[in-house]
Amino acid sequence: MERIIQAPSRYIQGENGLLKLAVYMKQLGGSYAYLLADGFSAKSFANLLPRSFLEEGLRYQLEELKGECCLSEIDRHCQLLRKEGCDCVIGVGGGKALDTAKAISYYTRLPLIVAPTAASMDGPCSGLAVLYTEDGVFDHYLHLRTNPAVVVADTSVISKAPPRLLAAGMGDALSTYYEANACQISQATTDTGAHSTNAARTLARLCLDTILRDGAAAYAAAECGVQTPALENIIEANLYLSCIGFESGGLAAAHALHNGLTLLPQTRKSMHGEIVAFCTIAQLVLENRSPDEIRQIQRFCRSVKLPITLAEIGLGDCPEESLRQAAAASLGSNSYMNHMPFQVSADDAYAALKVADRLGDQYS
Repeated sequence: MERIIQAPSRYIQGENGLLKLAVYMKQLGGSYAYLLADGFSAKSFANLLPRSFLEEGLRYQLEELKGECCLSEIDRHCQLLRKEGCDCVIGVGGGKALDTAKAISYYTRLPLIVAPTAASMDGPCSGLAVLYTEDGVFDHYLHLRTNPAVVVADTSVISKAPPRLLAAGMGDALSTYYEANACQISQATTDTGAHSTNAARTLARLCLDTILRDGAAAYAAAECGVQTPALENIIEANLYLSCIGFESGGLAAAHALHNGLTLLPQTRKSMHGEIVAFCTIAQLVLENRSPDEIRQIQRFCRSVKLPITLAEIGLGDCPEESLRQAAAASLGSNSYMNHMPFQVSADDAYAALKVADRLGDQYS
C-alpha cells in the first residue's frame, strides 16, 4: 500500500514577507520575476511589491489578473512571461490570483512563489489549481507537478484582512481532521493518488486542536487588526496544517456536501469555508457523533460567526426538492462521499443536512 505526503518546499510565516520576495526568488536561482497580483493587491501594495526587487537589483514584471482564473487569461500571462523572459512566477493576493500563478508556473515549467494576502482558505500550499470558464463557472482542477516552491504568509498583511476571511479559513480547516479520519478508516485514496500517512493525520488533528483552542481569540485579534500569538497560530492552521491535512489526509462528506450545495444559486453569497463549516456538522450527524461533540463544534462556529443553519448560508427557504437535488449531487462515482467508511445514500445526505439545520436552530 503506497502512502504519500506532499507539501510546499518552504512555508515562511512572519512579518513583512512581501518585502522579501526578491530574496526568496534569488534563493531559487531566479533573477526576473513575473509578479501576478489581483486587482486589490496590485493597488493596495503598489509601492510595497517592487521594493525588494529594487533593493536586490533584480528585475520584475508586475501584471494584474483580469477576470477569472481561466485558460484564456492563463494563456495571456504565459505569452507575456515568455516575451519578457521571466524565470520565476510569483502570485500575490486571493485564491484566483494564486491559482492563476500556479497554472502559469505549470505551463511554463518555472519555479513558483505564492503570497496569500488573507488566511481564508487552505489552497495556497496545495499542488492544485481551480480553473473556471471566462464566465466564472467551475471548469476543472489542474493538478500541478509539485506544490509551490515557497509560500510566504505575511502576517503584517494577513492580520489586516477582514475577520470574515479568517473565519472562512477556519471553517474550511474545521473539516480537515474529520475528513482525514474518515479516509483513514475507509483506506481511501487521497488527492496525492495514494493513501494517507501518519504525519498527515497528525497534522490534521493538530489543525483541529489549534482552531478550537485559538480560533475565538484570533478572530478578536482580526477584528482589531492586530497580531497576536493566537492569530499567528490560526494563520498557520488555515494555510498550512489544513492543506497538508486535506491534500495528504483526504476529503470526505463535508466537502462532498459542500459541492452539492453550491449548485444552488442561493449559496453564492456564502464563502467556501462558511458552507464547509455547516457541512462539517452534517458529516458529524452522518457519523452519529455524540451530542457533546456536535455541540462543541456549534459553539466554536458561533464564536467566530460561522453558520450552523441552512438559513445562514442562504438556504432558509430552500424547497425540499431543491435540497434533495443538492444532496443527491453530493454523491457520484467521483464524489468525496465515497471516502466515507460506510455507504451514504441521497436520503442519508439529505437527512444529515436537515438534522444539522434543526440542531442549529435549537442551539442556544
